[in-house]
Amino acid sequence: MRSGVSRVLGTADLLLHVKFSKKEINSILVWVAVCSSINLFELWLSRAMASHIVGYPRMGPKRELKFALESFWDGKSTAEDLQKVSADLRSSIWKQMSDVGIKYIPSNTFSYYDQVLDTTTMLGAVPERYNWNGGEIGFDTYFSMARGNASVPAMEMTKWFDTNYHFIVPELGPDVKFSYASHKAVNEYKEAKALGVDTVPVFVGPVSYLLLSKPAKGVEKTFDLLSLLDKILPVYKEVIAELKAAGATWIQFDEATLVKDLEPHQLQAFTKAYAELESTCSGLNVVVATYFADIPADAFKTLTTLPGVTGYTFDLVRGEKTLDLIKTSFPSGKYLFAGVVDGRNIWANDLAGSLSVLESLEAIVGKDKLVVSTSSSLLHTAVDLVNETKLDDEIKSWLAFAAQKVVEVNALAKALAGHKDEAFFAANAAAQASRKCSPRVNNEAVQKAAAALRGSDHRRATNVSARLDAQQKKLNLPILPTTTIGSFPQTIELRRVRREYKAKKISEEEYVKAIKEEILKVVQLQEELDIDVLVHGEPERNDMVEYFGEQLSGFAFTANGWVQSYGSRCVKPPIIYGDVSRPKAMTVFWSTMAQEMTKRPMKGMLTGPVTILNWSFVRNDQPRFETCYQIALAIKDEVEDLEKAGITVIQIDEAALREGLPLRKAEHAFYLDWAVHSFRITNVGVQDTTQIHTHMCYSNFNDIIHSIINMDADVITIENSRSDEKLLSVFREGVKYGAGIGPGVYDIHSPRIPSMEEIADRVNKMLAVLETNILWVNPDCGLKTRKYGEVKPALQNMVTAAKKLRSELASAK
Repeated sequence: MRSGVSRVLGTADLLLHVKFSKKEINSILVWVAVCSSINLFELWLSRAMASHIVGYPRMGPKRELKFALESFWDGKSTAEDLQKVSADLRSSIWKQMSDVGIKYIPSNTFSYYDQVLDTTTMLGAVPERYNWNGGEIGFDTYFSMARGNASVPAMEMTKWFDTNYHFIVPELGPDVKFSYASHKAVNEYKEAKALGVDTVPVFVGPVSYLLLSKPAKGVEKTFDLLSLLDKILPVYKEVIAELKAAGATWIQFDEATLVKDLEPHQLQAFTKAYAELESTCSGLNVVVATYFADIPADAFKTLTTLPGVTGYTFDLVRGEKTLDLIKTSFPSGKYLFAGVVDGRNIWANDLAGSLSVLESLEAIVGKDKLVVSTSSSLLHTAVDLVNETKLDDEIKSWLAFAAQKVVEVNALAKALAGHKDEAFFAANAAAQASRKCSPRVNNEAVQKAAAALRGSDHRRATNVSARLDAQQKKLNLPILPTTTIGSFPQTIELRRVRREYKAKKISEEEYVKAIKEEILKVVQLQEELDIDVLVHGEPERNDMVEYFGEQLSGFAFTANGWVQSYGSRCVKPPIIYGDVSRPKAMTVFWSTMAQEMTKRPMKGMLTGPVTILNWSFVRNDQPRFETCYQIALAIKDEVEDLEKAGITVIQIDEAALREGLPLRKAEHAFYLDWAVHSFRITNVGVQDTTQIHTHMCYSNFNDIIHSIINMDADVITIENSRSDEKLLSVFREGVKYGAGIGPGVYDIHSPRIPSMEEIADRVNKMLAVLETNILWVNPDCGLKTRKYGEVKPALQNMVTAAKKLRSELASAK
């Protein structure tokens, strides 16, 4: 039935472009509707209901794409097998949205790895090291760029704006030869059309693509990436022309960089780009999407005056101030895609509140120009609440995953069209009221303790230099001490043990025995490799955030609430629904067990409060910093218990501190103040001889280096190699760092094994800008996703490189 409606609506769009009168159009549509055997009321309602989804999760409700990708990478299945799983996922997503009643359904939001990498392949912008010889880019080249291979490293990966999603950073320069090298967008549009679903192909916009890129190795860092605009636009034109020929009537360009602080020449690039595309887009409706924050006034003006653009998508959840710009400056005759359903969290929409906002916007832009939408792609939320059979009914009533958000969008569109589902709205209102007054949400003692934190900056009494001296006397480490970041490979057998224990198929005694054996294996391996400061490998942990959330009050957990982080890597964020506290110790048992197995220092491994916050679905009924302070107090209790148990090195990971940095510079100081304060709260009470480490990865840290110093950690390990040692530039520019620091010496997200010489070369580059007595040697990140066959030789080469350099430094004295 729904495909019939799509056929009629497609006919309507075509007739509008051919310039039929409204009376003629309605007569023709009635005839087409009768021929399609659909209800005329359904047709009218579908035309009246304007609904849109920015993008949708691609992994599948049970992570089908993850398993298909990993099977293909392991050589256990064919490219055809992977393509079949992918086609089935795309089909189910399109049909789901079509059946619900969504009018503007996205295509080309599916990806085998990352949408920015897809744009790089579309443009044929393959770095020379991958030896691509032209033609349609296949899986070999595509996955080599994403993951590296035995011969060459992967491209850099970094965070997508302020989310936990990672994208592959394009490497560009003046000599790049752009060409139309991937027909994915057109093929997927045709694929959906063959299923009876007319879609809106979605692209990373040309200007945002360049602004998210970096100069390739060997290209001057000052190279103006926007100078390549004239070279990439011809490829975009080719794609657009093919889509028009295939019957597309709408196209979406995601230009999310418009919400950032942009210079005038950067804003002018948007006008130039869309003026150049205007003639090619003639006959198409073009919507430009922004998301994740308020759009600045100058960018709003640029956006709403772009040539050839039909409509604009705004995030009205995180961008509340954008409403004022819309109310005063929205251009007449344009479509407003109003993002009132949150694309980045899992709370059910306040439908009554959203409807009120939509009705106020309707009065400004007109009924026929207002489209209900999501605030961003639903890529950043879990897939379907129907798969959560273990969540209790009360909490479940407060939630909406991607599938439910699609229904919410459609319900709001129906209500706006005068066909409000009263029962659906009433159930939603009851759930909203339940959440506000539930006793499981509020804990007065926790709120008071967190409120009391604001009077102090919680800084350790002794400066870091004196602390490092005291710690060295106790630890007696060599120069260039070696360590790893925390996790070791999570084998199939290990995952089976955890799964069976959770399902109560094995006893607690059997579980502890199995985990103890795994810890012993990891400890013995590190001793065999002669690593200086050890980790226990975290075999008891499913995820670095979920593990802690399961032991803290105020958290709820899903069975299938997976969200893509990068490639096939998915995380299952906890849900913080209430005030947070720690009922009992969380890691002391395992850490002390591991320390008893060795005479070398064993790191106690914790996840920091800011990372737990940023990698969770956070309650939206109080400021984020209040929740973070509550988590900080819980981690503080754990740190002090570890110290009492004899653990002398404690790592408090803040991998996501940079990720939470607001997109606008004016908001940076406030965030960094409470985020850094939260970290210091966790360890303010420990002795000088207890060494506090932290770890950060896969973000650009140079612009917050002074805040990192202000965290006052004794040692920081930080991603460095995959970003081509970008971090070292800040020290070349004169920033003085007095604490211990371990810039990563090799990329753990690639199966490639670095040589001893390569690692030694990296460490020598570090020694050129950092003092010998503060430098540590370690990988970029944890080893959880790697195999032992990759980990052992890589770590052996790392330790050998450190020893070689120690000898050379000793000889040079």
